[in-house]
Amino acid sequence: MNTINIQQKFNKFRSNKLFEMFVIFIIIFSALVIGAKTYDISPATLRFVHFLDWLITFIFLTEIIIRFIGEKHKKNFFKQGWNIFDTLIVIVSLIPIEDSELAIVGRLIRIFRVLRMVSIIPELKMLLNSFLIALPQLAYIVALMFIIFYIYAAVGSTFFAHINPVLWGDIAISMLTLFRVMTFEDWTDVQYETMEVYPFSWIYYLSFIFFTAFAFLNMVIGVVVNVLNEEHEKVLQKNTLPEPTNTELQIEIRELKELIKKSLKNK
Repeated sequence: MNTINIQQKFNKFRSNKLFEMFVIFIIIFSALVIGAKTYDISPATLRFVHFLDWLITFIFLTEIIIRFIGEKHKKNFFKQGWNIFDTLIVIVSLIPIEDSELAIVGRLIRIFRVLRMVSIIPELKMLLNSFLIALPQLAYIVALMFIIFYIYAAVGSTFFAHINPVLWGDIAISMLTLFRVMTFEDWTDVQYETMEVYPFSWIYYLSFIFFTAFAFLNMVIGVVVNVLNEEHEKVLQKNTLPEPTNTELQIEIRELKELIKKSLKNK
């Protein structure tokens, strides 16, 4: 019974909004501490920053222990990918590798602590989960986009290589140039240069922009938004309580009648 009470208290504590806001604040503060290390600071300040880093790690460890104890079914805690991610990040952060050859790994792990914001905020978690679910569908769009890139790069390398070998020397460089065109990074300079030799080459650029920047990118946005809507509906259905069936209603009515009879007899 005591174990159940402890679990319920920790579960209530970890669900507290103030506790969640405190954890979010610590994550943001952790990101600021990581940023402070990139500046040229005095040794005394650097030692203080290291102390803050260990304090943040200890707070994260305490937070994970609270979440683990508050879990009703302990086995389910590590069935969630984000719980495993958070635990690994904290455990690796506890290993003293700052003065070893793995110091860079330790710093990278501490940088990834910022990602814990996703596991704390449900909206961010839903956005990332929606993106991961949409990846298989996006893969087909990316494959089709690569085909378009390859075709246009081959055409561009064939016709424009003698105009500017730096931009159209081979198919790989041509694909990089087309990426510049797709992102509208001074693409008109590339276009006007080829139009001096091929006046109708604007058709080449405009058609490419239509396929990539307009058509395919909008398809990517459409897929992500569609999956996001589906995930949002699933969350709403999960949070909505199921309506009681007729049998359940009859049982409740019968229990109410018995309670009324008992109260009348006691009077």
